[in-house]
Amino acid sequence: MKTAEIIAIGTELLTPERVDTNSLLVTEQLNLLGVEVTRKQIIGDDRARLTEAIERAIERSHIVVLIGGLGPTEDDVTRDAAAAALHRKLTLSVEQESVLIQRFRQFNRPMAKNNLRQAYLLDGAEVLPNPNGTAPGQFISTDRGAVALLPGPPRELKPMLIEQLVPKLRYIVPPQIIRVRSFRVTGIGESDLDSLIAPVYSKYSNPVTTVLSSPGDLFVHLRATGQNVEQVDELLREVGNPIAEILEDRAYTEDANETLDMVVGRLLRKSHATVAVAESCTGGLLAARLTDQPGCSDYFQAGYVTYTEEQKSSVLNVPEALIHAHTAVSEPVAAAMAQGARAKARSTYALSVTGFAGPTGGTDFDPIGTVYIGLAGPHPTTVVRIRYGGDRYRTRTMAAQGALDVLRKHLLQHMG
Repeated sequence: MKTAEIIAIGTELLTPERVDTNSLLVTEQLNLLGVEVTRKQIIGDDRARLTEAIERAIERSHIVVLIGGLGPTEDDVTRDAAAAALHRKLTLSVEQESVLIQRFRQFNRPMAKNNLRQAYLLDGAEVLPNPNGTAPGQFISTDRGAVALLPGPPRELKPMLIEQLVPKLRYIVPPQIIRVRSFRVTGIGESDLDSLIAPVYSKYSNPVTTVLSSPGDLFVHLRATGQNVEQVDELLREVGNPIAEILEDRAYTEDANETLDMVVGRLLRKSHATVAVAESCTGGLLAARLTDQPGCSDYFQAGYVTYTEEQKSSVLNVPEALIHAHTAVSEPVAAAMAQGARAKARSTYALSVTGFAGPTGGTDFDPIGTVYIGLAGPHPTTVVRIRYGGDRYRTRTMAAQGALDVLRKHLLQHMG
């Protein structure tokens, strides 16, 4: 398999104000060709560091894509660094100089002398014309594959990448198919998930399996390669189907871009059902998740953030005696909150969340991180008690995710 490395150039990309999104597009296009991207890095506008990075990338990988640093100023060092790394000269192209002059005439602007830096080409390079800017790209064949220099502005990079670089790479890349199968999983820890599915995926080097984690959400990615679609799809079935059986309803989607709130919204629409929420410790996070998608008014009725005991009673009609007998963080109060929200909003379902997010509070029985999630609906009200580890942010985030999962599983269980 051909491998590639991407180097994004620019000191501004090392600051919090700028994010390198170009590399994602380049990776996508390389993967479609069957090229595996093995490394990405960002190098500031330092010629020596960039030269060293390019030299090492050329030694390791077949294809090296350099993004940015092709402008007219002194800190645009990509051409110089690439020439040094490849031991090639930079020569002024009369043809590119003419293109630049004509471009500035079209702009009705005088051309500053430093713009001529953009007309210098590495010896042996093929020009990648840039109709959307002034800096042309360059394509250099090497013993192992190729080095490509692309401009940094996305509106210049994207068409040059897709229309010019990709067709050139097809001639040096053997036919290869890369396909991915993904599972999004919730309600289980990362180590527990891995212990369940490792006996399946560890037997295979193709597909490659990766487990990624974020609060309350896990991703299982299977990445298979082969000579044709049928072969790759068979590999994904061979490994993915046993994993799907093991995960059961812990996997809430196989669409890597579909979040849990999107799944819940889809199920509510399919059931012609509505939902309301009553929140305490999550402070509106659950309502925010449910209303994050366009068209959520189809199923979302109302949200009540009742943080104090008084508000739980006055807004949701939770009996004061119930709170005094069991405390606000308890199974009976979670049930009453859900029932009160459902009655007030006249919704099909209502979710409630009450708990100790920390860093203060908690009891011996319900320490910090304990959350009660209530679900009221056409069926008997249920309450789930969950203990989350971590800080306040993690507890609140996972509680909102946990509440969505409670509703998802209920909807799946009772759908026709």
